[in-house]
Amino acid sequence: MKSTNRGTLAAVVTGVAAAVGAAAPAVAVGTVPVPVPLKGAEKALNMELPSVGGEIPLPKPGKPDGPQFVEGRLLPARTLPQLPVTGGLPGAGLRAPVPHVLGDTFDHVGVEAPASDLRTMAPGLTVDAPLTRPNPDNFGLPDTKLPQAGVLDPVLQTVPGADLGLGPGL
Repeated sequence: MKSTNRGTLAAVVTGVAAAVGAAAPAVAVGTVPVPVPLKGAEKALNMELPSVGGEIPLPKPGKPDGPQFVEGRLLPARTLPQLPVTGGLPGAGLRAPVPHVLGDTFDHVGVEAPASDLRTMAPGLTVDAPLTRPNPDNFGLPDTKLPQAGVLDPVLQTVPGADLGLGPGL
């Protein structure tokens, strides 16, 4: 292998390792922080601006429950199973200066809405054929019946929260 090929291969392997190493902490945390840089605007305007930041959750798909076979039916009970997805609602944080409106000890107002867990399940489908199991009284032929179809309702569970506060300093 030529030295140029080895150098190119080493650069590619190093880049992939750096990308995987950078992505691993974000996946372990579950949220990605999103700061909003306003320091340059503060210096340009020569005034104190609010500090703003947020968090974006990373959704993680789960393992769906497989079809459930039920006695007396030709098709399984959950033909299209529900897919669970866990993640979270985005979080936000805001601290804004207040020029002593409420007294000398109140210099800022802040709102903190941390990212909260979210559990969802996609809608599913269950159907049954318009035929029964083979009937020995009918020479092994199935009987007819009305077809059945149903939709498994989606699920959404979360408990969001937020804090509003006033205090000294920014």
